[in-house]
Amino acid sequence: MTESKLSIVDLTKKYAAGLAPAVDRLNMEVEEGHLVALLGPSGCGKTTTLRMVAGLMDPTAGSIMVDGREITQEPVNKRGMGMVFQSYALFPHMNVEQNVAFGLQMRQVPKAEQKVRVAEALDMVQLGHLGKRATKALSGGQQQRIALARALVVEPTLLLLDEPLSNLDAKLRDTMRTEIRSIQQRTRATTLFVTHDQDEALDMADRIAVMNGGLIEQFGSPVDVYERPRTHFVANFIGQANFLTITVGEDVGQASAAGERNYKIEVPGLGQFGAVGAPGLTGNSLPVLIRPHRLRASLQPSTSAQELKGTVEQVSYTGDTLTIAVRVGDEILQSQLHTTSGSLPHTGDTAYLSWDPEHAYILPEHAKAVAA
Repeated sequence: MTESKLSIVDLTKKYAAGLAPAVDRLNMEVEEGHLVALLGPSGCGKTTTLRMVAGLMDPTAGSIMVDGREITQEPVNKRGMGMVFQSYALFPHMNVEQNVAFGLQMRQVPKAEQKVRVAEALDMVQLGHLGKRATKALSGGQQQRIALARALVVEPTLLLLDEPLSNLDAKLRDTMRTEIRSIQQRTRATTLFVTHDQDEALDMADRIAVMNGGLIEQFGSPVDVYERPRTHFVANFIGQANFLTITVGEDVGQASAAGERNYKIEVPGLGQFGAVGAPGLTGNSLPVLIRPHRLRASLQPSTSAQELKGTVEQVSYTGDTLTIAVRVGDEILQSQLHTTSGSLPHTGDTAYLSWDPEHAYILPEHAKAVAA
């Protein structure tokens, strides 16, 4: 498999004058051998971006390059890319082997070589024993793997996946994302993966581009976008989130080697607590993010002054975990507990909430400059 680098520069797609662009001056680089997820809600521009990279749609402006070579105006059949669609798009009149061999036939690969490469591709997706079977006789997961084999057998410059797991049930979806990631890592295929499922992106991707309104709000590793989101949208879209609007107080020292600072923060009407954030935030009114699994909940008060007292309003049991919604003043905060963690709260109970300062992250958006 050829490893290739994808570079996207100021890529723009406008459908009509006066309407907001579907994709607005998007810039991104996908390194060789990496899997990058385009993640966002419906209508954010992720599939439009993928289709422009594939050559299935012409951009209004911008450029697309593979290994430094401009391909923006090249037709789809000259780009050498492999694509797996949401519907899989298998040919119903062909058996499994014929489906996988189709791209090789279009490239006029000799028949002897076709046979070898098709067998290798089917073995890669663990379906070598089904080569003669009709595609309509396959399960959803098997069809998905055949579509993947058909895309990989041509040794594409890039592998493009357009929500390939959305038609599968939840259990099979979990299994298949593990298989796709494993195959991608073995083949080192540079891959662009479109999804609206945050768990898929966090589990599979080397880097995630979180899109909103045709823009990339953040591009970074799964850990970066989850633990250190740059905007309220990213924080809310990736994982569950609690937000409190706070006033950033005194900077009390360095928090991490990355340059973050420890701050005292004031939660209006609830008291002073600790949090971390970028340098220079003192004096700003900003949201602080606390993930539910980072927010401790107890039925008994502790000796700590940094504790919120509230009332449990809702309890959601999901097997391994219990999520409780606690009203604290005018705020509703969610805490996620393991169901093996002793006495569990019920609706109406008094609960005491606390967190470690390093698990409360001050979002930097809209921070004003602070005078020296």
